Amino acid sequence: MHFDHAGIATEDATALATLYTDLFGLEVAHEERFDGMCVVFLEVGDGYLELLEPLESGTIARYLEDNGSGIHHLALATDDLESALETVHKAGVRLVDEEPRPGAWGHSVAFLHPKDTGGILIELIEH
Repeated sequence: MHFDHAGIATEDATALATLYTDLFGLEVAHEERFDGMCVVFLEVGDGYLELLEPLESGTIARYLEDNGSGIHHLALATDDLESALETVHKAGVRLVDEEPRPGAWGHSVAFLHPKDTGGILIELIEH
C-alpha cells in the first residue's frame, strides 16, 4: 500500500483549489461532480489533496456542520482492495463498507471505522 490522498472537507472546493494553486503551485489533476459533491483533486508529488464540497445534504455536509472545514480522511492505495478488506476485517477492524463501492475518479473504495484506526477515517482505494 501507499499514500494516495488526503480528503479535505470544504464549503468551496473551487476557492480552496485556487488558493492552493496560488500558494503552492499545485495543479488540478481531476475535477468532477460525484455523489452530491464537487470533488477536486490537486496533485502533490506522488499523491493528491482531494477537496470535497457538498452540493446537497450527505456525509460531507454533516461533517462540515459538526467539525467545520478540515481533513476528513486519509486514503491508502492498494492493488487488491478485496484482499485488503479481508486482512483488516480479520484483524478486528470494523468496516464502514463491507464491500468495495464506486468512488470518485472511477476508483473502487472502502472505508474503515475511525474508532479502530486511531481516530482517523481511512479510505482504502483501488485504481
